Formats: sequence, structure tokens, C-alpha cells
Amino acid sequence: MIKRKNIIKIAIDSPAGAGAGTLGKALSKHYNLFYLDTGKIYRFIAYLNLRYPKKFNYQFIKYKIKSLKVKDLANKTLLTNEVGIKASVISKKKKIRKIVHLFQINFAYNPPNKYKGSCLDGRDITYNIVPDADFKFFITANLKTRALRRYKELKTINNKITYYEVLKSIKIRDKNDYNRKIAPLKKTKDSLLINTTNLNKRACFLKIKKIIDRKLNN
Repeated sequence: MIKRKNIIKIAIDSPAGAGAGTLGKALSKHYNLFYLDTGKIYRFIAYLNLRYPKKFNYQFIKYKIKSLKVKDLANKTLLTNEVGIKASVISKKKKIRKIVHLFQINFAYNPPNKYKGSCLDGRDITYNIVPDADFKFFITANLKTRALRRYKELKTINNKITYYEVLKSIKIRDKNDYNRKIAPLKKTKDSLLINTTNLNKRACFLKIKKIIDRKLNN
């Protein structure tokens, strides 16, 4: 695999609803980085499982991931609760993680030349996908805050959804993410902890931008 040299690599890990996606997009736009929300890939596979149950097997997944484009991950259907819960089950499977792993690593180390680097967020980015990242962050927030954020996001897709449904699904996601045997969600020693419970999007972005700029300008 080709690895571009002298690129900026940002790795972000976080539980569901902590704001890592919003932050990752903002940082990528500011520093001209190729952005990937890695959880969306598992959601994409979960969506395939729900949409094509009879066709769904490892060959089918490989074929779909090979032709996967970042714009395909913008599909709003991927954000539904049903897809999210299915994704947290699918992401435990070793074979599926292996297929996704290769896609993520190529994305991180070989972004198109028009970008200055890459920014990935997910559950195991800091230690499994981009262990040599220039910047590593663990973004978190308390459970109720995360559930409320995700509820507001999902309400635009499904106005029948309740806050308690979202709270319950995030508890399930957390349990699956932190306790799975393969690549669980964890904070590494070299990741900087950012708690966004009492921070708005702008404040969070500025806090991290200050950290990045200090290192880049030295």
C-alpha cells in the first residue's frame, strides 16, 4: 500500500453521540483533511444486511466495500436507530472488521493529493487504525447529553422516535463498544481527553484547534 509522506493524521475515538463527527468534519474543513466517520462504514454494512438479507455474505460485503465512496456514507438512512443497533452487533465480527480495517488504513495513509492529510473518527482509531497519528483525541460527554444530541439528530429523520428509545440504544451501543473482544472502545495513554458535556460545537473546535496549532507551529 502507498503511504503518503509528510501528511497530517488526526485520530479521534469516542462513544456514540459525544460530538466526534461534528468535530472531525470541522477540523477536516479547517486543515483541508480527508475525513472519514468510520462508524458509518459499519452502519453501511448493517444497512446492506437489512436491505439485502438473502444476498448478505462476506463476498457481498467485500464487493460493496471495494466500490464504496465517501459520498455513499452521507445517506441519512444510515443514521436510524435500527441501523445503529445492527451496526454495533456487526462490528463485533472479526471477518467484517478485517474488510473494513483495510479500507480505513488506505483512507488514512493515502488521502487524495488535494488534501493535506486525513482525519478519522471511530472507536479504535487511536491504537488500531492510525497508531502513529500526529494528534489523538478521546471525545466524550455524559450519557444524558449524548442521548439528547442523538435524539435531536434522529428526530429530523423519524419524528416518532422518543428520547428514552435513544437513551436505551446508546446504553446498548456503549456496552457493545466498550466490551467487545476485538478492538474495543478505550482511551489510550497518548490520547487527549476532551469532555464536551458543557461545550458547544464552536468552543470544542477552538479548544482542539489551539492544541493542533501549537504543535504545527513549533
